[in-house]
Amino acid sequence: IGAKEKNHPLYKPYSNAIIAKEPTSLEEEIKEIRRSGSNRDLDSASEFEMSDIFYFARRGVESIMDDEVTKRFSAEELESWNLLTRSNNNFHYISLRLTVLWGLGLLIRYGFLLPLRVTLAFTGVGLLVFLTCLVGLLPNGRLKNFLSEKVHLMCYRICVRALTAIITYHDSENKPKNGGICVANHTSPIDVIILASDGCYAMVGQIHGGLMGVIQRSMVKACPHVWFERSEVKDRHLVAKRLSDHVEDKSKLPILIFPEGTCINNTSVMMFKKGSFEIGATVYPVAIKYDPRFGDAFWNSSKFGMVNYLLRMMSSWAIVCSVWYLPPMSREEGEDAVQFANRVKAAIARQGGLVDLLWDGGLKRGKVKDTFKEEQQKLYSKMLVGTQEDRSRS
Repeated sequence: IGAKEKNHPLYKPYSNAIIAKEPTSLEEEIKEIRRSGSNRDLDSASEFEMSDIFYFARRGVESIMDDEVTKRFSAEELESWNLLTRSNNNFHYISLRLTVLWGLGLLIRYGFLLPLRVTLAFTGVGLLVFLTCLVGLLPNGRLKNFLSEKVHLMCYRICVRALTAIITYHDSENKPKNGGICVANHTSPIDVIILASDGCYAMVGQIHGGLMGVIQRSMVKACPHVWFERSEVKDRHLVAKRLSDHVEDKSKLPILIFPEGTCINNTSVMMFKKGSFEIGATVYPVAIKYDPRFGDAFWNSSKFGMVNYLLRMMSSWAIVCSVWYLPPMSREEGEDAVQFANRVKAAIARQGGLVDLLWDGGLKRGKVKDTFKEEQQKLYSKMLVGTQEDRSRS
């Protein structure tokens, strides 16, 4: 309580421990455990003691209890109920009054708002496909670019209305310009239409089949989006070449990229992939922060399919968010791509009030790399070997 009153962090950012403490090395902590559990002199201790196990067991339990990563891949917890059973499945049983309010809300959302929103969504997507195909028939030039921008803006704004999105844009003077790269934190697939309803972007992504493929093929006829075949996505050099060629043409729209590579629950920003920061173009950071009280925009792709997710969005009260356009940033002298990516990520996290994490969002579906475990093993082995060498010299 005292830490909260003084606005101090409840735990140190350099520690996974439940209790805040000053950083200490593995060797110091193991010596402390040995000292408290043994009356023997430390210098005469064997290379390995059973008490050493307690250090690793304790660190493991602390990591589980104070996990910074896994909780970023599930919906954000709300302090109060927003009359949606997806937020809490039991609150509408608390009292008769709450049950009546929840029932009225259910009727309004599913009986009135959902049909209207679905109609708007089909209208927006249908117009996007039809009009971009028409614009694509025009010869390249100023007229085609002008009509393409107007068509994209109109259709994206219709799609935004289908979500009843209430968006507040800040610092519009920093909006991305042609020949640049716009990077933003990623919470949901609707991040694209949230940004594209305020300005036109060249999208980057993999070519899909089905309805998404139809939309992609129609869009690229009117605007030079950058789509990759499945076999090309893993070719980093080819991707970088295509992006470099795009940003070198100052007449082309800025590229929109989400460097995290996966959706995070809008409480933090995770590691940015360095690829888009190696190109050398001007980067325009954008911070997006959603208000989950009216509807949670986070897409848990391992739990919900795209259609199910969109229906949940359209049956929410509204999608409320704030968008901040940050000043453009360029790679400094002596700064590598990773350092530049971390600097941009820190600026986005600071502006959006998000936690800046160094972890890779790929942990959402993958296991922790063996190198992390091997690093702890090497530290412990080095401590034992070092102790043995010191005794032999003495």
